[in-house]
Amino acid sequence: MGATALTARMGNAATAPTPLTAQRAMAQIAPEGYPQTEVWSYDGTLPGPQLRVPQGASLQRRFVNKLDVPSSVHWHGIRIDNAMDGVAGLTQDAVPPGQTFDYEFVVPDAGTYWYHAHTNSMEQVARGLSGALIIEEPDAPDVDRDEVLLLDDWLLDPDTAQLEPDFTHPMDLSHGGRFGNLVGTNGHYALTVTAKRHERLRLRLINAANARIFVLRLTGLSGWQVALDGMPLPAPEPIPEELVLAPAQRVDLIVDVTGDGAQAAIERLGNDEQWHSQIAFEISGEASRTRRDAPAPLPPNPNMAPTDLTQARLLEMKIEGGAMGRMSRNQMQGLMQSGNFWTLAGKAGPGDTPFARLSKGEPVRLRFVNDTAFPHAMHLHGMHFREVLEDGSLGPMRDTVLTFAGRSHEIAFTADNPGKWLLHCHMLAHAAAGMSSWIDVT
Repeated sequence: MGATALTARMGNAATAPTPLTAQRAMAQIAPEGYPQTEVWSYDGTLPGPQLRVPQGASLQRRFVNKLDVPSSVHWHGIRIDNAMDGVAGLTQDAVPPGQTFDYEFVVPDAGTYWYHAHTNSMEQVARGLSGALIIEEPDAPDVDRDEVLLLDDWLLDPDTAQLEPDFTHPMDLSHGGRFGNLVGTNGHYALTVTAKRHERLRLRLINAANARIFVLRLTGLSGWQVALDGMPLPAPEPIPEELVLAPAQRVDLIVDVTGDGAQAAIERLGNDEQWHSQIAFEISGEASRTRRDAPAPLPPNPNMAPTDLTQARLLEMKIEGGAMGRMSRNQMQGLMQSGNFWTLAGKAGPGDTPFARLSKGEPVRLRFVNDTAFPHAMHLHGMHFREVLEDGSLGPMRDTVLTFAGRSHEIAFTADNPGKWLLHCHMLAHAAAGMSSWIDVT
């Protein structure tokens, strides 16, 4: 969307929507005793305010940019009109400092989503510009409490507790991405939640980190997965021993507090191969004497029918580059001269030409070939997809798939949402260093 369309969206509403303001703020990220950290925030909080909207309603927010750099807001996972997707340079112009932009769209799908900056995302998201977006089902599941848990990490100076300011370090760009040295939840490094024995909780886990893949396990909690990336599973599934959550992915759990002791926890596997508490649950009292029956499935969202693979167009996107990859020295040197380290289908960055031009309603099979030494969380805007499994069946609907080094992963989707849709790695340093492309649906 060009400048004319942007101007039409800026400040012309008859009744001003609720503001969502990007601004500097201070947050106590590090443990008590350390100074507060200066962050970039929405409405002065870290993470940004939790937005809750009923399914089928209209979300209206006036984005107010009080930062000294341009910014924009992406509504991650929401299948909305392309002009509202918030990708600076593709669907809109970035909102300059001191200016506003009105986002307004209907939310068609219930589930767990999030919103974050999509202008210089590698830096702006790492500085704090993200928050949870919850679209509520008309009939909520039978739980005692609904907890949103936004997982993140921060790279802080250990002496000052301020964010390390170098967001273009070649090591981050060419290796796994920018990893934090402090890991936390909902803006706290050691989050504690109170609970009662046999209480039933809906836990909405969101990975908002720039690069970290969270490997999690539950202790003192047992239950079911009921949704992935916002989309309900056909039936609740037992929670696996280890939950893997790549950057941008979400999982909805319904759990019972079953621990016999005073605490339960969600634990994270650390770089030292040891388990560390990510969220602690302090158990006090009883909600009931016995556990309830298994929960019913969440109601399906619209347009969840599997893609017809027999009619699908096959596309292939090779992922290349990075440190320790197979790209030749000359190719890497050429990339690095332009500030890039990675390519998608042979191109670094989105460019002016789409990776594919698709007709509205066209079924597609897209094979990612990860010819690098690192995993990549590939995210498609505007549409959900299903992974094509080894036996040819289709997995659950998602908007982000984790591709592993040296392997191929195939997804299938129906190109049912017209517009220019970004397709990129959600290890945000990788996206900034070449791993961004787009498709055009007309």
